[in-house]
Amino acid sequence: MRIRRRDVLKAVAAPLVAGATRAFGFTQDAYAENRVLIPKRGKTAMTSRPLMTVKIVAAPPQKLGTVPHGIRSIVPVTGGDFEGPRLRGKVLPGGGDWLLLRPDGVLELDLRITLETDDHALIYMTFQGLRHGPADAIAALGRGEVVDPARYYFRTLPRFETSTETYAFLNRIVAVGVGEARPGGAVHRIDEML
Repeated sequence: MRIRRRDVLKAVAAPLVAGATRAFGFTQDAYAENRVLIPKRGKTAMTSRPLMTVKIVAAPPQKLGTVPHGIRSIVPVTGGDFEGPRLRGKVLPGGGDWLLLRPDGVLELDLRITLETDDHALIYMTFQGLRHGPADAIAALGRGEVVDPARYYFRTLPRFETSTETYAFLNRIVAVGVGEARPGGAVHRIDEML
């Protein structure tokens, strides 16, 4: 009988994982209802559900010019709103997006804003992201023109912090966003990964 290394590792790991799961108070099927099995592989696939759409209103960019890693601009956020199945409200003025246009033509985004829900809870939202595409589409966006979002890549990884119990679930999720540049701001459709 031939014993494979993989089978030995599985046999050793199973009791350790089960013990750790019990020690931290988790059940092995805590998220079973959100899992989708890949046929014939038995592995869990990623799924998501809509979290919110954030519309950001921005002031004209502050162009710092060429810095050591590219061309830096800062875009002050002056307002906006957000809405989703479990929360809605407004974007408070005072945040910003620290943009860096890299030599390879990719725009790095670093957004930091405060959301205020309709019931007056405050949520700190940040994200890093990337935007790039064909030179003509990116040039048109730079001139403030509307460009079909299918012509460029605009993805973000939002993170949230809040002390309000109602929205504490935001502290414990991974989210991804798809952005669309618009004159005077941007729209971000954000999904919670399950």
